[in-house]
Amino acid sequence: MLASPCCQGHAKARGKAAGNPQHDNSRSTAWAPVANAEVNRPDFAVIENVPEFMDWILYPAWADAMKRLGYQLAPHIVDCADLGVPQHRVRLFMVCSRSKAPLHLQLPRYQHVPASKIIDFDAGKWSPIVKPGRAKSTLIRVKNGRERFGERFVMPYYGSGSGLTGRSLDRPIGTITTLDRWAVVDGDRMRMITANEAMAAQSFPVDTLRPDNHRLTMHMTGNAVPPLAGQRIIEALMEAA
Repeated sequence: MLASPCCQGHAKARGKAAGNPQHDNSRSTAWAPVANAEVNRPDFAVIENVPEFMDWILYPAWADAMKRLGYQLAPHIVDCADLGVPQHRVRLFMVCSRSKAPLHLQLPRYQHVPASKIIDFDAGKWSPIVKPGRAKSTLIRVKNGRERFGERFVMPYYGSGSGLTGRSLDRPIGTITTLDRWAVVDGDRMRMITANEAMAAQSFPVDTLRPDNHRLTMHMTGNAVPPLAGQRIIEALMEAA
């Protein structure tokens, strides 16, 4: 069984919605894998979420329910960049097994794939960095990024990731979220990353079908589990089993 219950109610990046009842609804999706395990009794289950899932007030009850169904739990906190995904994305992969002891996977560490591999400087809608209405914080990030990385780099356009600077193209990009977050700087111009670049950062193949709508694609992409990370986890599970 492969499952990825809603993470929004657990993640740190809840913003203004923190404490919103909608998060009670999203957290409740964690019980769906329990129900499926009770009915279908798969030998193994891999359940993906943010690490804060284990801080949930009902996590002890959730873990107890899985154990009562005969599953041993082995949490793995993994940066997907270590699995070859061109993105720093720290996630929990809970490996559940109907075994005598928890099944701890031996995950190989792959070479990090830099953001330069997924950025297409001939794509996207560019605009001048200096223009009326540009936020002061954006200009500060650009200035600091240039001092550290030169004329080409990526940086957060919204949010506080990477502080008041950017990120080198020689390292994986930061976590892809459900909204536009990352901008590309090239000399005196900049743009947000494209939906295709976001999907590439999540390790989706180039021929993956997606909606024509940019916002919907970004939402779906940010909510996804990187396919390559899932593949690596499953391969390690098959080897351990």
